[in-house]
Amino acid sequence: MDRAPRVILLIAFLLCISPGAKRSEGARIFTMINYCKTTIWPAVTPGENFGGGGFALKAGQSIVFTAPVGWSGRIWARTGCDFDSAGNGSCQTGACGSSLKCGASGKPPATLAEFTLAALDFYDVSLVDGFNLPVTVTPVNAQQGGKNCSAAGCDRDLRTDCPAELAVREGGRTVACRSACDVFDTDQYCCRGVFGNAATCQPTFYSKKFKDACPTAYSYAYDDPSSIFTCAAADYIITFCGNRKQTVCTYHNNRLICSGTSRSSSNISTWIVLLISSLIGSWLWV
Repeated sequence: MDRAPRVILLIAFLLCISPGAKRSEGARIFTMINYCKTTIWPAVTPGENFGGGGFALKAGQSIVFTAPVGWSGRIWARTGCDFDSAGNGSCQTGACGSSLKCGASGKPPATLAEFTLAALDFYDVSLVDGFNLPVTVTPVNAQQGGKNCSAAGCDRDLRTDCPAELAVREGGRTVACRSACDVFDTDQYCCRGVFGNAATCQPTFYSKKFKDACPTAYSYAYDDPSSIFTCAAADYIITFCGNRKQTVCTYHNNRLICSGTSRSSSNISTWIVLLISSLIGSWLWV
């Protein structure tokens, strides 16, 4: 499918989303957007507020959830899945057992978006468990407060130059990149034993490679200074295969909120223009 139909598909889908996005006091709106060229299966734990913890998201589609303050969890994408009508099946990457709806963490390697919602929200994107898809977290509509309340994540496709010893290959192509800890299982790579603190656990050749490609994502366990972000009462847009610098939008109390602006709009034509502009110039990933 070429880009024009994808733009139309995304607009049509979002126009049909119930702005069930009108949040109660203290809640956070989570918008997930699939900019990849294929269907993905996002997973969330704990998932009670997120469709039971797992669902399909077709290329160009978006979905909105509301989570309460106090929620702490992780979001990731599963790829290459095949589920039957009862929600049983398997995935190439990120599987949480054989269920569509996840009740447990996914199998590495998987790119993780992690959140703790409180008076001050903490969030990050982690490559500590490896990489399977580009993931970006963009806060919008934040109140004053927080440190480095900005876009976090990894928008590079690390599969393209994953070291051979870390690569997960299926059907002749690399579908994910494992962590050095997962592959070599040593105290140094896993930041445990005598390496289990910030003073002794230092970047390695592999974590430096991840960090060079994705400076705002965790590359190893103690990679805190440049990788953890905080916002006060923000809404969050999680994009799969997106770009940290592109404009992304969500609804807040039935009004459109876009990154890079504090102004909202209920004008549908403004919404469509902003949505199209967020897609033009950003190529969808394989």
